[in-house]
Amino acid sequence: MPLTHTRDLFAKALRGKYALGAFNVNNMELLQAIIEACEEEKAPVMLQISKGARQYANPVYLKKLIEAAVSLSNVPIAVHLDHGDTYDLCKQCIDEGFTSVMIDASHEPFAKNVEITKKVVEYAHKHNCVVESELGHLVGAQFDEGEEGGAHSTSGHYTEPDEAVSFVKETGCDSLAVAIGNSHGAYKFKGTQHLDLERLKLIKKALLDAGLGDYPLVLHGASSVPKDLADEINKYGGKLGADTAGVPEADIEIARRVGCTKVNIDTDLRLAMTAAIRKVFAENPKEFDPRKFLGPARTKVKELVRHKIKDVLCCAGHAFD
Repeated sequence: MPLTHTRDLFAKALRGKYALGAFNVNNMELLQAIIEACEEEKAPVMLQISKGARQYANPVYLKKLIEAAVSLSNVPIAVHLDHGDTYDLCKQCIDEGFTSVMIDASHEPFAKNVEITKKVVEYAHKHNCVVESELGHLVGAQFDEGEEGGAHSTSGHYTEPDEAVSFVKETGCDSLAVAIGNSHGAYKFKGTQHLDLERLKLIKKALLDAGLGDYPLVLHGASSVPKDLADEINKYGGKLGADTAGVPEADIEIARRVGCTKVNIDTDLRLAMTAAIRKVFAENPKEFDPRKFLGPARTKVKELVRHKIKDVLCCAGHAFD
């Protein structure tokens, strides 16, 4: 099946009250785990490539890996640029054949964010590509913590419903990532906290009342940071702090029913992979064959993806709607 565009996938997800899993890809094992889980569960999927992933793996390698996945799979697959921080990067990915790009100018003042997003939208729509943008500031590491171009924010700015309406109307973006208490990384909250789901409902209603229809919203920073994975990492020599905390899956389920059509998951994949690799090294310290630790890591990620698409996002079984 050829690469899929998200307009149709989003429309089906909104009607069915399920969300698309948008999983970040950095290497072959992650890609295989994601695609195998979605193929077996018959779930549509978005593969996300960040600026950091492109720097790490080389865009050509990533493109060929995705081409292999598409040729071997029957489920709809969309390829998305995650957190594109410049017009030039978005243009490059559009020219490479990405079916979706995100321009993230949320750190800019409102008017500048509109200006940059509108420019990307104009180019993307001429080339049959859809655009996601972001309004509001998420706490945490952006564009992959520690990599050039990344930034770590300790203060957030929630998305305002009226501003969301103005932004969508002025830019023409196809979906909007909102800030409702979600954040990047493995340390999302202190104590027990939740998403501002009432704010999400108000944003959704404001867009509907403004004549923008059942507009697709996006939830970034939506890894749940499962305690069992953090505990397993620490059991086998890791040093994750006791304050690791993610978005409760119950909150994500509500957000999905309200109309968050795309849910980004990256940190949880990294945790699953790390937990499996640490276990192999702890139990077999003489092991040096990459297949012996990357194989279990791939299986662990696949189990996690299967859980997300079946039990949280509820997109399993919807590949051929």
